Amino acid sequence: MTAFRHHILTSLLTVVLITFLGGLLHGCGKRQEQNHASVSAGYPSGADTEKSATPSRPPLRFRSEVCVDRQGTGIEAFRMLVPSDWSFEGGVTWLLDNPGMPASGWLRTTGPRAGEAIELFPNQSFFWTDNPMHRQMFPAGSKYFGAEVRQPVSALDMLKSIVLRRFRKQAEDLSVVRAERLPDLAASLGIKVGQDGIGRSDGGRIRLAYGRDGIRLEEEVYGVIKSYGFPIQSMYGTFTNTFWTGEFLIAMTAPAGTLDSMGTLYRTMVTSIRVNPEWLSRYAQVVDYLIQNQMRAIRSAGELSRIISRTHSEISDDMMRSWEGRQAVYDRLSESFSQNIRGVDEYYDPVNGRPVELPAGYRNAWVNGLGEYVIADQEDFNPNIGSNQNWQRMERK
Repeated sequence: MTAFRHHILTSLLTVVLITFLGGLLHGCGKRQEQNHASVSAGYPSGADTEKSATPSRPPLRFRSEVCVDRQGTGIEAFRMLVPSDWSFEGGVTWLLDNPGMPASGWLRTTGPRAGEAIELFPNQSFFWTDNPMHRQMFPAGSKYFGAEVRQPVSALDMLKSIVLRRFRKQAEDLSVVRAERLPDLAASLGIKVGQDGIGRSDGGRIRLAYGRDGIRLEEEVYGVIKSYGFPIQSMYGTFTNTFWTGEFLIAMTAPAGTLDSMGTLYRTMVTSIRVNPEWLSRYAQVVDYLIQNQMRAIRSAGELSRIISRTHSEISDDMMRSWEGRQAVYDRLSESFSQNIRGVDEYYDPVNGRPVELPAGYRNAWVNGLGEYVIADQEDFNPNIGSNQNWQRMERK
């Protein structure tokens, strides 16, 4: 199982950037009061941000939503920006029968208008082999090390035959309006040929139209296929085992006729996602433990607690470099995903010491110590007036 272990460890940090963003209801819950501001404000469409700023628009406020891995490590797993009048729910759960992808989660944020939503679905993990004897023991539809046994398909086929069937069962009168391969999105994963196997990627998006709760909706679903094939020697010859995953599974939904105009706001939210490096380090330690003990059936919550108790909070230099590198991969993914979406300005956040993208067309932007942002048209707007928070003005880059 050396090849299996190499595949998992070399692809772990890319997988985990999205893996934890889909799963069960053990995580943040809805609208945690400690994680967001109570002020509600309007927000512009993507088309509005391309126009000249007008004093009639109210300030646009964002809050930072922090999601804690309550079932496992007990620490922050990730955070993202959402408008102050949007709801948020998400979480992390652990599935220890899959040593290469033991953490799974989900994320859904919805707007004040019915039908506005962004969802990040859990990664889909699969295994396939051209060894007929192996397939007799593990037929299609069964599980092999927690991965579903299924023949590899293209990214577009994965979106149509797997993602839609699993996550859009309740859609009424669903139709695929458009399908497009996205090789640049797949290439952004930076998959390289490894000494134990060959990496391959493929990307795509589909535009949907369907009804739900009496409302006509339009939606774009993105996805990337990543696969690794490993030659296996046997007394009957050489066969290939392939581990493959569907990743970056993101759906953007809006009422019919409004999806394109929401692009700027959606990009702002998606590109703001940041994984906590300490959580990632502990996750990697658990993965390494499970792979080393892969022949054991480890499923109980008590065993999970024992494993996690052995992890430590220190982040090695190698892990930090890996996190920074994979965060850059995620940023490139987001950029490729949004390459046709314009209308954002980049500011420098002096509180967190990093750049942040917010909708364009506003004259000034502010940040406070809670990770909240506000942008306004009025030159003399100052959120410190009448507030007990320390707001700092941000400079546009």
